[in-house]
Amino acid sequence: MIDKITEIFCSVDDFCKEISITVEGHLLTSGSPKKQRNRKFTMSDSEVITIMILFHLMRYRDLKHFYINYVQTHMKSEFPVTVSYNRFVELQRKAFLPMCIYLKRYRLGSCSGISFIDSTPIRACHIKRKRQNKVFKELATKGQCSIGWFFGFKRHIVINDKGEIIDFLFTPANTDDRQPLKDKNFHKRLFGKLFGDKGYISQSLFEEMFIDGIHLITKPRKNMKNSLMHIHDKVLLRKRALIESVNDELKNTCQIEHTRHRSVDNFLANLVSGLIAYSFLQKKPSLNLENIDNKRIAIAA
Repeated sequence: MIDKITEIFCSVDDFCKEISITVEGHLLTSGSPKKQRNRKFTMSDSEVITIMILFHLMRYRDLKHFYINYVQTHMKSEFPVTVSYNRFVELQRKAFLPMCIYLKRYRLGSCSGISFIDSTPIRACHIKRKRQNKVFKELATKGQCSIGWFFGFKRHIVINDKGEIIDFLFTPANTDDRQPLKDKNFHKRLFGKLFGDKGYISQSLFEEMFIDGIHLITKPRKNMKNSLMHIHDKVLLRKRALIESVNDELKNTCQIEHTRHRSVDNFLANLVSGLIAYSFLQKKPSLNLENIDNKRIAIAA
């Protein structure tokens, strides 16, 4: 585990040093000859981000318990100087922007030509307590998924056949699943075949994405005429459960969803750090394309 901590910290720290140099070169000065204070924080951004990632990787459910009873007690050699928990929560807000840039630049996978897309609810609270929720007032909305109504947000992700996240997006709960795909910035890194569920069926969306070099493949609805589909695409469409496994890892292993948030900033920091933690998992859900090709040949025969 120590080797894993060292790997994570070195990766995050190298990035934080790089971005601090870039930011300092673009800061505007006041022009006054007076010296400006540039006091260092007790804990650096790289330390805060590393602790947030470790919280998800070590499967703790309570950040306060993890920080006080594990980091400050058993990780004194790795983090010799720490701050109070309240101060650590404040430092999360400062480290949020570098955390987002680090995720988008270094921790996302690349498209292999076979991609899967899905959305999953991120609940802010129980649907019956939505009127009592003050943290996400005027932000969270009421939405519906396959298991019923919920109150909160939606997380849209696209993964490749190796189980790596290619891109992600957070939207209100009442957003249509097809809406993110209409934005070219969301699917600009994709090419080849994209597999989704029936919620992504749209003739206009299919034509727009086909022009951009993306073949959107979904199962037809019961009231639709069945169209001819290549046997290889039919087999891969059955493997769409791969993205459900990734969602399960994100929610149950990386703990990106819980209803104990007390601020929007820390809610977002928890989501982003959970996605980063998932990228560090040694074993991710993935497809064995050789078995899929053999199965296709067997079906065709």
